[in-house]
Amino acid sequence: MASGIANIGKIPELRKRIFYTLSMLAVYRIGIFVTTPGVDREVMGELVRKSSGTFMGLFNMFSGGALEQLSIMALGIMPYISASIILQLMTSVVPTLAELRKEGEAGNQKINQYTRYGTVIISFIQSFAMAGYLESLNNQGSGIVVLNPGWGFTFMTMLTLTTGTAFIMWLGEQITERGIGNGISLIIFAGIVAALPDAIVQTLKSASVGQLNPIQLMLVAVALLAVVATIVFFERGQRRIQIQHAKRMVGRKVYGGHSTFLPLRVNQAGVIPPIFASTLLMFPNTLASFTHQDWLNSLVAFGTWQYNTIYGLLIIFFCYFYTAITFQPTDVADNLKKQGAFVPGIRPGKRTAQYIDKVMNRITFGGALYVAAVCILPSFMITQFHIPFYLGGTGLMIVVGVALDTAQQIESHLITRHYDGFTGPKGARIRGRR
Repeated sequence: MASGIANIGKIPELRKRIFYTLSMLAVYRIGIFVTTPGVDREVMGELVRKSSGTFMGLFNMFSGGALEQLSIMALGIMPYISASIILQLMTSVVPTLAELRKEGEAGNQKINQYTRYGTVIISFIQSFAMAGYLESLNNQGSGIVVLNPGWGFTFMTMLTLTTGTAFIMWLGEQITERGIGNGISLIIFAGIVAALPDAIVQTLKSASVGQLNPIQLMLVAVALLAVVATIVFFERGQRRIQIQHAKRMVGRKVYGGHSTFLPLRVNQAGVIPPIFASTLLMFPNTLASFTHQDWLNSLVAFGTWQYNTIYGLLIIFFCYFYTAITFQPTDVADNLKKQGAFVPGIRPGKRTAQYIDKVMNRITFGGALYVAAVCILPSFMITQFHIPFYLGGTGLMIVVGVALDTAQQIESHLITRHYDGFTGPKGARIRGRR
């Protein structure tokens, strides 16, 4: 493995991409500490620390600690993800967007442009709600968060938070284009990993003062390792469908006649479903800040059975939904037919598409249950057994999933340049999720 890591520095293009990615992530982390004008981040930081394990703590985790710092990036990348959800939903029902999606790269660029516009609009709405929420904290006796409340503060907050989200979106796109890995995922990854040292320190501190006995500490470690192992197992799991290529004569040579496999991922949707579900669960809180309806907050209170049930159902729904959007059995069947390939015992064309769709639905069900279980388990441990599981199942899944994706891309660069991979002995290869 050490020699494999050393090979990374021997490829100039890969070295530049990794350096560029790390530089952009460093810029993002620096921006986390740029405070929104007119607020006291010390008071807000204390409120967020007291709300650890609640919905505010979850929002703070996804923003990379920006909410705790009351940063100009406090909204994080969630408005962009929300806009992506809306555009993908509309793509399934609006014929114009569906046609754009079929146009290839040009159509995707147009959809990405619409996503950027949607991000700005959602950022304005959420920043307006954020300004109202910050002003309401002044009346709760926890300290003065907003120094000069009013329309001036609201307008400034909307402008700064929207600008911060647009900047994060730009950073993510630059990383995807010029760096290594998916930029948006890496930004979320960096925000979650940044909280990991503090989580370890808090756990050890709890153990040193007697709040966490050795049995509970061991249980936390075992649960953490078990969840990580489960994530790696399912993320690399696949169902292989045998594909037979027909023989064909070209001149005097015979081509084809060999067998290959069509790999179908158990978790085809990756880390997108828990992110989508978490984002949607933030809307009731945003709506409650406008309507002042307590039942909305109680409906999605972090750790309650209502929250876990809605969260799990949303994850299962988005696993199927995102898989249906990104994986088209009809297109796969048509491509196999054009290549002269077929599934043994299945007629090419429509029957093959139906068979692939049937298999995909079955394995997606198992993958959706796995994702829901991994994301709900930590909150269940926190609320039922009072065991501090600071990173959370969603955070762990994002960290492990993004790490596997990034490692797979680095592995591809190494293999392309005829170097051994860095993930194991000679000949070992890491399998990506998509």
